[in-house]
Amino acid sequence: MDTREITNEYRLSHWAGIMRERQESGLSVRAYCKTAAYHENTYFYWQRKLREKACQELIPIKNKENRETIPDGWTAVREADTQTANSDSVSVCIEIGKCRLTIASDINPNQLERICRVLKTL
Repeated sequence: MDTREITNEYRLSHWAGIMRERQESGLSVRAYCKTAAYHENTYFYWQRKLREKACQELIPIKNKENRETIPDGWTAVREADTQTANSDSVSVCIEIGKCRLTIASDINPNQLERICRVLKTL
């Protein structure tokens, strides 16, 4: 890796930290940028660059039934086996690295929204 790539990775990491900090603060982008002394356009530029990098890292994988595109290090979302589900309802199992999250279909929408926000930051 040359110095240009290292610099780019450092910037992306720094920007991701800023995005995470803003999200955890619960402030709107405008309010966060005002308190942190960032220009909103700069914030959205950083956000766009992070999204572009994330899209570049998407890799195609072959699923049993069809072809999907998922990020490197992630596993496809699939219905959980009936043995792993704790209730009679349908569940979804999400695997990220060595972590497995099984979500019942009757989950509270607010809880699911919070889970999705956390997963976005990974």
